[in-house]
Amino acid sequence: MAAVAAIYPPLKQLNAEVLGISTDSVYSHKVFKEISPSARKVQYPLVSDRNHRISRAYRVLDEDAGASFRATVIVSPEGTIAAKVIYPREVGRNSYELLRMLQGIQYGRETNQGVPANWVPGMPGIARRTEDIGRI
Repeated sequence: MAAVAAIYPPLKQLNAEVLGISTDSVYSHKVFKEISPSARKVQYPLVSDRNHRISRAYRVLDEDAGASFRATVIVSPEGTIAAKVIYPREVGRNSYELLRMLQGIQYGRETNQGVPANWVPGMPGIARRTEDIGRI
């Protein structure tokens, strides 16, 4: 959550709504924000998913552990999943890649172009040409 807090202002500039959802209780969230210096920087709502409904709905629940995997889900304004990344337990999020992914999704929506590997804002997109599908 703290890594996302570092890019919260640019996410808000992109009109993104950010929620931190975990299977921890609201009491755990409160203590976490009180004792963790990095958690104090979190400016977005923390949501408790103690009943696992949200984690199951997004298919990020580790049933054996009774907790969700570390995941990022980007939901479009229409309510569909535009992107979902599930991270291995050993690997933390790359918040700048999350920001780049959201920028790329929004660029594609605005221009009807795709974005190439390692694209960053300011670079050109790729025309989506169905006649090129399957060609090398």
